[in-house]
Amino acid sequence: MEEKTNMIESLLDKAVDYGKSSYELGKLKVIDKTTDVVSSVIPHFVVVYVIATTILLVNLGAALWLGAILGKVYYGFFVVAAFYVVLGIVIHFFMYNWIKKVFSNYIIKQVFK
Repeated sequence: MEEKTNMIESLLDKAVDYGKSSYELGKLKVIDKTTDVVSSVIPHFVVVYVIATTILLVNLGAALWLGAILGKVYYGFFVVAAFYVVLGIVIHFFMYNWIKKVFSNYIIKQVFK
């Protein structure tokens, strides 16, 4: 009888150890995927930041240049703003689904990598 009790206790101890190991393995897998996704996204954000800064400076230069041509500085800023309004409308109506699909696929690929 005592031998059966020891076997059951041993089995329960092994089951508890298995559960703890599975839990720890799950945590480590989540941490691995999270760090992989974050470490691959951060360099992209840096590149986007540099490109955005460049575009901002080019837009300021274009607005000032157009303003000088049109006679009033603020006219140049209106022209550049109108260009971006038109660009935003075009992107929203014609490219929204494509952009959404590209980013979704990228994130999914990084998660399941």
